[in-house]
Amino acid sequence: MSRSPRQISRPARRPDLPISALPTVILAQKEWLARRASHEQRVAPWIAPRLARSSRGERHPVEDFLFEYYSYRPGQLLRWHPGMGTVLEGASAEEFLAFPHYQRLGGGIGVSPSNLKPSRRQFIPWLLGLLEATRDRPPFFGCAGLHEWAMVYQTEEVRHPRWPLRLGSAGTAAVVDSLPVRCSHYDAFRFFTPTARPLNRLQPSRSDALHLEQGGCLHANMDLYKWAYKLAPFTPSELVADTFALAREIREIDMRASPYDFRTIGLDPIAIETPAGREAYEACQRRFLDRARPLRARLIAVCRSLIPANSNPA
Repeated sequence: MSRSPRQISRPARRPDLPISALPTVILAQKEWLARRASHEQRVAPWIAPRLARSSRGERHPVEDFLFEYYSYRPGQLLRWHPGMGTVLEGASAEEFLAFPHYQRLGGGIGVSPSNLKPSRRQFIPWLLGLLEATRDRPPFFGCAGLHEWAMVYQTEEVRHPRWPLRLGSAGTAAVVDSLPVRCSHYDAFRFFTPTARPLNRLQPSRSDALHLEQGGCLHANMDLYKWAYKLAPFTPSELVADTFALAREIREIDMRASPYDFRTIGLDPIAIETPAGREAYEACQRRFLDRARPLRARLIAVCRSLIPANSNPA
């Protein structure tokens, strides 16, 4: 029987692990209170400036993106969860019973997927497939970060009106015209101007993510933060914070490589319109891929721990 190209391009799925394969960690109250305090101390410096800017009506193109484009609120990022496979001991652990999916487990309190809604039961195998496909697909480093340039191609409507375009509208369009546009990430492509979309060698849709997402893409690695918090509270908050930290660094490079001039806020441009700039951008792509690989593996383990051994994910 012949298969469609999409079926051929899908990487083989590895066997699913049963829930029991995840080791159970039992934390005494003193231990988990220390972990929670450490998490709060780590994320507080990310959250406090955001809240201060909001109170003044100010915007920052890097820091605010992570709280506006992504739906996880500062208070949610601050709240600590132990994650799947961890049982909390002590009287103070009772407070976690106020949150969804927490139950009494083995003499303590922990999360259990027993009451997952059908929509989340369908989402987790899909996410596992996406993470594994992205892991297994060869990375591509030839996009030159042109997605932000394509978002302002031949238009006066820009996404960051407080900051000028380094090369002006005509100069920005000339760069897009001079280089191949090869964006594989739908959530970047969907913001292209109508005149820029036909220039892209791919025409990705949301349903194409499983067949196009690859680890050389800055946005695919930035989205690890999104997948981490969408799996909460089954994701350890330390992992959510790790993915946030990576997304924050990626967003800074994304803006430095954009057509905007952000030097007034300390972001020196990566001039991807030059060979040296494109080389510097690719070096960042490769560095972020290396940083993302262990985080993606940890998220795959969380997904597998949530899928029963006798299930047959679509």
